Amino acid sequence: MNDPYLNDLKNEFRKYSSELKILKKNLLKSNSSEEQSKIIKKIDNIAKEMEKNQRQSVRVTKSRLKEMSRSKKAFQ
Repeated sequence: MNDPYLNDLKNEFRKYSSELKILKKNLLKSNSSEEQSKIIKKIDNIAKEMEKNQRQSVRVTKSRLKEMSRSKKAFQ
């Protein structure tokens, strides 16, 4: 399904994924417990945003599919 809003959500998700990879590397390199704590908080925040993104993507996809099925029924 080619939908501009869904494409934006996918791009945001990819951005979050790449941020997580960077933070994971930084976490493994870090020796300071304070710095590790900050990185873990950032990871948690990104994970929450990713969950929101996924829920929104599912909602939009379901909505688009309903619209498509309604339009097909209208043409029959």
